[in-house]
Amino acid sequence: MTRQSIGELISEAIATFIIIGLGDSVACMYVLYDPSPYANAYWGVCIAWGLAVTLAIYVTGAVSGTHANPAVTLALAVFRGFPWKKVIPYSIAQVVGAFLGAAIVYVLFSPVIDHYLQTHQLTREAGGAAAVFFTHPGLAVTPMHALLDQVILTAFLLFGIFAITEQYNEMAPGANSGALIIGLLIATIGASMGYLEAWAINPARDFGPRLFAYFAGWGSSALPSPDNYWWIPIVGPLIGGVIGGAAYQWLVYPFLPARLRALQSPQAASGADRAVADTTR
Repeated sequence: MTRQSIGELISEAIATFIIIGLGDSVACMYVLYDPSPYANAYWGVCIAWGLAVTLAIYVTGAVSGTHANPAVTLALAVFRGFPWKKVIPYSIAQVVGAFLGAAIVYVLFSPVIDHYLQTHQLTREAGGAAAVFFTHPGLAVTPMHALLDQVILTAFLLFGIFAITEQYNEMAPGANSGALIIGLLIATIGASMGYLEAWAINPARDFGPRLFAYFAGWGSSALPSPDNYWWIPIVGPLIGGVIGGAAYQWLVYPFLPARLRALQSPQAASGADRAVADTTR
């Protein structure tokens, strides 16, 4: 493994560490305090998660591209030429970073968690305060419906990311503002659909903290979790990411005027070269 490859994996771990360290902290603020500072300001929770992603991109984007999400990594491999040999290492690094992010949240908030459990006569084994670390179905949502939700939400995410980062999209944000728009995209998904099952839309975001919580005393309430829910925030986003990427690549990308001009330009590469370049996207 080269020095650059190691740096990319460290970068991906740092990205998810930042996202979970800040995102799960705002979840603690939302859940553990009474009155919650976000009781009538849920949009603040969404913005905090979105800005955590924005910060992660600004910190690590120059090294690894800040996938910070196995669903993003998979979609980029399927549609945009990201090397398949890096998909599993990137995904592992993302989970490790999320695990460590959850650990730092625990270091910060463990006294508050214990106070919350004592006050509400709950235990970790029964799932008390588990929502600060990992996701679960919301009101009236069954696990199988949650799977469908995660497919759809993550499809929205990847559709948006592909549009925001597309070089031929003349309406995409310029300079380095794409990181902020991606953060706002995530905040918007949370504000629109987050109560369904806490908008995981990222296997690492859910599984890394879930794994930490398992070892930190939440046991079976974390893994396998009630109704064996643990796999849904993994499988749903992976499927949804590919669907969202496919929707953009098939429904929008072929018709981008800048791309069509590039293909028709006399200065463009030969037809064969263009065809090869196009299939690697």
